[in-house]
Amino acid sequence: MRKRLFIVIASTILCGNCVTQAQNEREEITVTDNDGKEEVIDVPEAMNYEVDSLLNLYYSKTYLQPDNDCNYKDENVSYPKEVYIERLSRLPNVMEMPYNDIVQKFIDRYTGRLRHSVSYMLGASNFYTPIFEEALEAYGLPLELKYLPVIESALNPKATSHAGAAGLWQFMVATGKQYGLEVNSLIDERRDPVKSSFAAAQYLRDLYKIFGDWNLVIAAYNCGPENINKAIHRSGGEADYWKIYPYLPRETRGYVPAFIAANYVMNYYCEHNICPMRTKLPAKTDTIMVSKDVHLKQIAEVCGIDIDELRTLNPQYRRDIVNGSNKPSIVRLPATATNTFIANEDSIFNYKTETLLTRRSLVEVESSSNSSYTRKSSVKKKNYSRKKRSRRSRAKRVTIRKGDTLSEIAERNHTTVKKLRQLNGIKGNNIRAGKKIRVR
Repeated sequence: MRKRLFIVIASTILCGNCVTQAQNEREEITVTDNDGKEEVIDVPEAMNYEVDSLLNLYYSKTYLQPDNDCNYKDENVSYPKEVYIERLSRLPNVMEMPYNDIVQKFIDRYTGRLRHSVSYMLGASNFYTPIFEEALEAYGLPLELKYLPVIESALNPKATSHAGAAGLWQFMVATGKQYGLEVNSLIDERRDPVKSSFAAAQYLRDLYKIFGDWNLVIAAYNCGPENINKAIHRSGGEADYWKIYPYLPRETRGYVPAFIAANYVMNYYCEHNICPMRTKLPAKTDTIMVSKDVHLKQIAEVCGIDIDELRTLNPQYRRDIVNGSNKPSIVRLPATATNTFIANEDSIFNYKTETLLTRRSLVEVESSSNSSYTRKSSVKKKNYSRKKRSRRSRAKRVTIRKGDTLSEIAERNHTTVKKLRQLNGIKGNNIRAGKKIRVR
């Protein structure tokens, strides 16, 4: 049996939902137990992010800037371990925040080499913490869980792990779908800060119903409840996190101190000369519901919105396409743009449709009778004449209704705007009510 690490205060917490995005290879730290034996622990992937990549996000570039009025000297300050123990004990938390040598190593990493990333996260937390707290409050959960995404994604909404977990809360596809997050080729709601936060809160609540202990809940969030149950069984039925510690996956053992260290540094950054980035909160937003397919570029260009801002407000749309024809879908806009959208709705849906929404709903299939090796020339000519007569006989015309657009006519008759223009010699979008238009 492996020797336990020396613990100053028994019991702690973990973080996670199965891995986070690493830009570099997974790093490790080495710790020594009270018998002098060394042990290697994985560093959470999010702690490998380069700060430059975080600062290149749209919100960072637009709404964050260094605080030039901060006069702290950019260097870490070390304290006796009794100071760390006392500070952790003063945090207004329901969950225990114990101290040990591993926690100290993670605190040192956050306050040392990752101090500029902490500066970013302190600034970015102004965007996301209100969302996290609202979701946690809705399910009656401890608010210190708002620091889970610090460990999971470094508050990078675009984070994707090597195992496929995505978003601020790093949901795997199966778990996300279990908690109502839609994932398909066009949409990934794991990247939606609001929906994923409420899904994460619900998942954490359900884990607490299973384990009844927040330490085990956080551990299960990282490696799954099955691995926690295995560790409990291997430890002889122990239900205390630090007693099952030797039987947990290596990455899970790393998330415990990382989560404690995240709570510490997000509260005591001033004591380590870390200046939060100054935050200018984005303008208010509003939502509209669409029931047709629309490309974000159609909205951006007609309404005069920065496409990068629109993508940031709607990170769930993987290819910039809102599949409203499948089911009514929400698009989040700057509040000042909602009236513009409503006033120009037809123009938005018709703008560059042929180039931005290229999926064909109707195609013609070439007959094998046109192949030179299957018919003699005279037979081909006969077939061709028959096809022409058949096409003429199948021609169909409809009367344009008042308020109709080409896209609406095309949708009703299972064809495309491009085909309507070809069949009727139409240039642009001008059509007149009462006239007949050929649809095939």
